[in-house]
Amino acid sequence: MSAAAQDGVVARRIDWPPLLLVPFLVLAALPLTGSLSTWATLTLAGLAMGMMIFIMASGLTLVFGLMDVLNFGHGAFITLGAYTTTLLLLPLAAWLGADSLTLNILALLAMIALAMLVTGIAGYVFERVIVTPVYGRHLQQILVTVGGLIVAQQLVIVLWGPIQIAMPLPAALRGIIVFGDIAVERYRLIAVLFGLVVFGGMLLVLNRTKIGLLIRAGVENREMVEALGYHIDRLFVAVFVAGSALAGLGGVMWAFYREALTPGMGFELLVLVFIVVIIGGLGSVGGCFIGALLVALTANYAGFLVPKLALGSNILLMVLILLWRARGLYPVANR
Repeated sequence: MSAAAQDGVVARRIDWPPLLLVPFLVLAALPLTGSLSTWATLTLAGLAMGMMIFIMASGLTLVFGLMDVLNFGHGAFITLGAYTTTLLLLPLAAWLGADSLTLNILALLAMIALAMLVTGIAGYVFERVIVTPVYGRHLQQILVTVGGLIVAQQLVIVLWGPIQIAMPLPAALRGIIVFGDIAVERYRLIAVLFGLVVFGGMLLVLNRTKIGLLIRAGVENREMVEALGYHIDRLFVAVFVAGSALAGLGGVMWAFYREALTPGMGFELLVLVFIVVIIGGLGSVGGCFIGALLVALTANYAGFLVPKLALGSNILLMVLILLWRARGLYPVANR
C-alpha cells in the first residue's frame, strides 16, 4: 500500500463529530452572550475549569479503561490530595506570600508533589486491600469502594476537623490579566497549562511507550502478556497508583480554584467526574478530555445565560450525548 493510501486509511478512521463538539459549542455561544469580551471571558474560564475536571476524571477513566474497575472511592483521593496541601502551608508560607511568580510556582509544585506522593501510596494500599479481592465483579466493586470513600471522608474529619479550611491563592497567582476588553484570572491560565500537560503525558505514555503498550495488551489478552514474562498484576497496580496520584493533583488544583477545603468535596466532585467519564465513553482518555471541556463550558454559558439551568446543565448534556451515542463519545472497544 502506498503512503498516500495509508494516509487515507488513517484519515477515514478518525471519528470527527465528537472532535467538533467543543468548537461548535464555543461558536454557538458567541452570538448568545452579547459581546466578544464576555464570550471570551466565559470561554477561557470554562476551559480552565474543564482542565481541572479532566485532571480529576483522568485518573478514574484510566483505572476503568485499563483495569475494568469501578472505583467509587476515587473521590477520597481528591479530598486527600487537597487536604495534604495544608501540611505545607506553614513551611512554605514565605514562598506562598512572596510577590514572585517563580517562588509561587515552586511552592505549588511542592504541594502537588506531596499530594501525588501521599495519594499514590494511599492508592496502592486501597488497591491491595479493597480492590484486589473484587476484581471482575462490578457490583462488589461499587459496594466496597463506596464504603472506602465514606471511611476516608470520616478520617479526614477526624484529622482536620469538620469545618471549612481557607486555601488562599499564592500572591503572584491572584488577580487577572487583561487583554483588551478580555479579563482572565492568572490561576486559570496555570490550570489550563497543567491540564494540557497531563493530557499530553497520558497520550504519550499510553501510545508511545513500551509500558503503555504492555498495559493495553494486558487489557486485551492478559495470558499472552504473562506468557511473555511480564507481571501484569504489577502493571495494573502501577495504573491504579497513577490514577490515584492524578486524583490528588486534581484535588490540589481544585482546592486553590475554590480557595476552600471541605471534607465532602471529593464526594461532591465524584458525581461530576462520573458524568465526564460517562460522556467520554467509559475508559477513553480522549473522550474524557472532550467531555470535561463540554461539561465546564456548558455550565459556564448556562450560568450566564440561564442561571436556573446551570445546576442541571451537566445532566442535560449527558442525556443529549447518550441519546446521540449510547456508549459515549469514544467508547472503549471491549466495554
